[in-house]
Amino acid sequence: MKLIVTRHAKSSWHFPDLGDHERPLTKRGRRSCELIGNWLAQNGHIPETVLCSTSKRTTQTWQRMSRYFATPIDVRLESQLYHGGSAAILDVLSTVDQGCALVLGHNPGMAFFADSVLQTIPSHADFSRFPTAATMICDVPISDWSILSFGSGDLIDFVVPRDLE
Repeated sequence: MKLIVTRHAKSSWHFPDLGDHERPLTKRGRRSCELIGNWLAQNGHIPETVLCSTSKRTTQTWQRMSRYFATPIDVRLESQLYHGGSAAILDVLSTVDQGCALVLGHNPGMAFFADSVLQTIPSHADFSRFPTAATMICDVPISDWSILSFGSGDLIDFVVPRDLE
């Protein structure tokens, strides 16, 4: 099975009246979504299921990324992914019943989860901090998401928007 882990794109802090959950993407963030979505599609990393945090910045990230996929994708908004840790991410992922899943959420959860799921950590300078719109793709040797365990993923690729510009 293939797992894609993506952190939301760059969001704005320029609206002090908005709560954290409602912060929108910046212009740079919107551009990053398009770079990542196009890169995923061009490389055949097409999710069948997307598990997305309920925040505005994650849903906007997915909306912009999804423009690059021609096939229908099952999208599930999951409140547990709003600042959820590795255990919450693993719990939500265990409910998926299709082959390729994309998890879209926030740091520090995305960084810890990506680090935890892999057998070997990539040498990319940005992997440990998992910056905005960072995306990791890995293969996991399972036939059912409910048996995913930490330390089982084989890295396929890791990319940040800056790599694609």
